[in-house]
Amino acid sequence: MILPAEKELRSALARFAEARIAHDVLPTGRTSRVLEDATYTLCVMTGARTADDALKAADALLERYGADRREGRPEDETLAA
Repeated sequence: MILPAEKELRSALARFAEARIAHDVLPTGRTSRVLEDATYTLCVMTGARTADDALKAADALLERYGADRREGRPEDETLAA
């Protein structure tokens, strides 16, 4: 699996969170489609099959990116590891 860049992963997580909140506050056909699209994107980026699994995988990736930064590794090395 090709790992997403941290910036893109964070963007997908933010989009998912916004879609989830919008749908929970006032569910409509549009909010449902936006949430489905955001969920699909996050699942593809993380190689997961469900939103819960994608969120867990995203958390693990963000932890890895943080650990790599603390160790002084550049992002291109992080993705190759």
